[in-house]
Amino acid sequence: MTTHGEEAGSAGDAGSVADTPVRCDRPVRTNGRVGRVDDGAGQGGGRTVPQAAHNAASVPLVVDLDGTLIRSDLLVETFFHAVGDDPRNGLRLLPALLRGKAAFKAAIADAASIDASTLPFEQAVLDYIRRESALGRPVYLASASHADHVRAIADHLGLFTGWIASDGIVNLAGSAKAARLVDMFGQGGFDYIGNSKADLPVWAVARRCIAINVDGRTRGRIAARHPDAEHLAPTPPSWKRWHKMLRVHQYAKNGLVFVPLLTSHTINPGLILLALAAFVAFSFCASSVYIINDLVDLKSDRAHPRKRLRPLAAGLISPFAAIAVAALLLVTAFAIALAVGLNFTAVLLGYFLLTCAYSFSLKRKMLVDAIVLAMLYSIRVIGGSAAVGIWMSEWLLGFSMFVFTSLALVKRYTELSVRLDASLPDPSNRNYRVADLPIVATLAAASGFNAVTVFALYVSSDSVRQLYRHPTLLWMICPILMYWIARVLMLAHRRMMDDDPIAFALRDWRSCVCLCGIIAIMLAAS
Repeated sequence: MTTHGEEAGSAGDAGSVADTPVRCDRPVRTNGRVGRVDDGAGQGGGRTVPQAAHNAASVPLVVDLDGTLIRSDLLVETFFHAVGDDPRNGLRLLPALLRGKAAFKAAIADAASIDASTLPFEQAVLDYIRRESALGRPVYLASASHADHVRAIADHLGLFTGWIASDGIVNLAGSAKAARLVDMFGQGGFDYIGNSKADLPVWAVARRCIAINVDGRTRGRIAARHPDAEHLAPTPPSWKRWHKMLRVHQYAKNGLVFVPLLTSHTINPGLILLALAAFVAFSFCASSVYIINDLVDLKSDRAHPRKRLRPLAAGLISPFAAIAVAALLLVTAFAIALAVGLNFTAVLLGYFLLTCAYSFSLKRKMLVDAIVLAMLYSIRVIGGSAAVGIWMSEWLLGFSMFVFTSLALVKRYTELSVRLDASLPDPSNRNYRVADLPIVATLAAASGFNAVTVFALYVSSDSVRQLYRHPTLLWMICPILMYWIARVLMLAHRRMMDDDPIAFALRDWRSCVCLCGIIAIMLAAS
């Protein structure tokens, strides 16, 4: 275990030798006694033990980190960051995991750093610490996270008398933390702020219990031992956060599963039901991957002007809750897929694996990321075809690839333009440079108008004459597509485009008019 700060115990232990490295930036007075401070060399620092406290200002305040001081969990964050930076880290961390949680945390700390300045701190806890510190009260940070990360946070805030944390040998959580704090301050010799059932052993030996964001069951167990426990004002939960994190508005993209059914001219209730099931399966699967992607991108999202407001980046939803929901959605998605059929299940599995590859690696490959995004859109069309058992036209697949590659490049253009306007450096999680804006726009335009060319060739083909009674009317769709693609590009250039052009189109009335016009023309041509 790693300890930084003044260590104190009972008067009878005064003069004993500490068994861990100790440092303290400043001595803290406890009941008229000043703790002995280690020289910083990390070898055999002395310690004294505080006398029984007779007033609150002399009792040390100990603060938990994960879920308490910050609205997140560093172990989860840094694990996904390490694997996101290099997927091979997942295999490299496995031997450390086999050696125990403490060794696993140390290995992750070596593989992934944190930026303390961007972490989502819990304002109620910060205010409490500052208020108590202003009264001259010693405040300690006690965390099961690794010492490297705890040190970075303590140094950034500059509010703590000292800190204790896990090292490569001891995992300072639960009972281990409680024993360490009793060794430092004595039974009932400190107040403790925590947030979960893992803190119950610490509250059991603390003088006073202060809690934040605890669940109902833990709150009941706290009340049984500490009827006078103080509960700090938590951030209230909101369904809107989950709605935003699951990207429910993005479900409209999964409407692509209906395209093969609509273009086949063989609609019946049974096929519609299968297409609806495919829609739900894709939606649930996509939401689970969005969560994984947000976990991988936490560090970079917090440095982004808009993405820092995402629920996970802002600490509005805990990583553990996010992981649990992602797993539930994924299991549900594949249960539905199996009910639809094995062919559709195979397509959905391919979609999931490709999205994971995108999240962990491919999105960092220049242009590969845009092509993969286009493939993910096209796979939805293929999935719809597999679900209803209708052969899909190669023309449709070609059109999909071109138009969705264009939209993916518009997405990258928008992200880069935000960085340019905010004078931010090149993105660290994308292999693009701000200077690439002109060529990205050119490629987006070329791909978009190629999609129109493919559609024109499709209208000229013999297969169209067999499906439509008035195929000539379909030519009217070409100028609508040209207008819409050109308008998307112009709005992106004017900085009037969302990060996601599909989401923008759903709110843009002109886009909706274009879509309705295309549907009306297709119905008239049938």
